[in-house]
Amino acid sequence: MDLATVHAGCRKNRKKKRVGRGIGSGQGKTCGLGHKGQYASAGARMFSKLFEGGQTPLFRRSPKRGFSHRTWDIPSVVINVGDIADASDAGDEVTMDSLKAKGVIKGSADHLRVLGNGDVSKKLTIRAHHFSASAKEKIEKAGGKVDVIPPPKKPVRNKMKPRPPRAAAV
Repeated sequence: MDLATVHAGCRKNRKKKRVGRGIGSGQGKTCGLGHKGQYASAGARMFSKLFEGGQTPLFRRSPKRGFSHRTWDIPSVVINVGDIADASDAGDEVTMDSLKAKGVIKGSADHLRVLGNGDVSKKLTIRAHHFSASAKEKIEKAGGKVDVIPPPKKPVRNKMKPRPPRAAAV
């Protein structure tokens, strides 16, 4: 064997199997699906690995408890006012981007929640999506400003257009 014959017998670009093109093609009539049966019809799928042959599958047999709020939960980064005060200078405007740039917070969450653990002695302007009551109190007591980023407006749904007034019958 040498490099010239390494790929001998290997067909890289295989021709598409043309089924249903007559008896002479070798894939005529039943097109390789056999006679009748569950999987002979078009649109029938082979069963998955989870299929248990007619008995109730394990997933349906096992009890379900609790619930998940994953559908409406908004991933947030939680930080304490003490950590913000340690990482910033007096008079700074603290945002989520500035905290990420300083390496104080990590992750790909979209919302910033500020909690009240720690002390603030500097005058800071903090922009976040949520502030706890104690965090808001400590920031304002130090002479700082709390700026809450408003949530996106909820879309108006199921509002029927008012009907035009009917002409009075004469």
